[in-house]
Amino acid sequence: MARHADEHLVTSRVKLPRRIVDRPLRQVSKRLLMALGVLAVTVFIVWIDRAGYHDNSDDSVDFLDSVYYATVTLSTTGYGDIVPYSDGARLINVVLVTPLRVLFLIILVGTTLEVLTERTREEWRLNRWRSNLRDHTVIVGFGTKGRSAMQTLCATGLKKDQIVIVDPSAKVIEAANADGFVGVIGDATRSDVLLRAELQRARQIVIATQRDDTAVLVALTARQLNRGAKIVAAVREEENAPLLRQSGADAVITSASAAGRLLGLSVLSPVAGTVMEDLIQQGSGLDLIERPVIKAEVGRSVRETDDLVVSVLRGHRLLGYDDPAASPLQLTDRLITIVRADPNLEQNNGD
Repeated sequence: MARHADEHLVTSRVKLPRRIVDRPLRQVSKRLLMALGVLAVTVFIVWIDRAGYHDNSDDSVDFLDSVYYATVTLSTTGYGDIVPYSDGARLINVVLVTPLRVLFLIILVGTTLEVLTERTREEWRLNRWRSNLRDHTVIVGFGTKGRSAMQTLCATGLKKDQIVIVDPSAKVIEAANADGFVGVIGDATRSDVLLRAELQRARQIVIATQRDDTAVLVALTARQLNRGAKIVAAVREEENAPLLRQSGADAVITSASAAGRLLGLSVLSPVAGTVMEDLIQQGSGLDLIERPVIKAEVGRSVRETDDLVVSVLRGHRLLGYDDPAASPLQLTDRLITIVRADPNLEQNNGD
């Protein structure tokens, strides 16, 4: 029993994106208004034809008696103290009141069934999501940095259903759901929260928290859960970057220093700053990408490739384009190149 309760608590914190026509409170309010409308119509019918009804207590039916009779009739209680005795009243009960009673029950029962069906559907979607999720990307923190990272990943062709957002704010996760992303509400320094995001099966992890100490704890927990994933983290202070690398991050971006360097470059050369900003903004203008060496390029020099090669990644060594050791190219090399952005890629990914 306790284990089942814990599992239900875990699954209830994962928010899958979905199209919501109305909010649950609005749906319930609409059904309540419909039920009250049916009750009002029934009261009106009984009140108009009150002469055809008999009350065992005082032989007369007033407005309160009409409301009472309509309520117990629609709820199928039927105490029998007020009854239709004339032929016209009985005919109206058969033709009008009985259909209204059925409609009233459908509204009430339908609300309950809809809640149960929605819960079952949500559990089924969640189980299917968990079973199909593999090699995805987990983004911890969905502030400015996290959103920018998400936009860049989507611009390179990563589908939305392959991204999971983790953030402690319910409003942030609701915004992520509205954009079509799966969200997990919780503190990412806790392993149980990261497990809800299926981090143990993720290929890439982006840590974009607001605090550097939080980023360190998230990196430690993430690396413990997933030894093979690529972890990229952002820090505010450059002095915290070595600590984050020791915690398991493969790459660390110092946001304050990077912004400062771009500012300095823009001061020295506004055009150069514009080019750099274009390079780091995927999907428009020029893109800086990493790709493998194709067979036709094996044995050639860096300058003989069709793309503009900036660097060559050989094993764990990063060689500049002008490094004599970079040429000839090997089949296991990876190239950092500048290419013309494909404007259709981001649009197709959004569709």
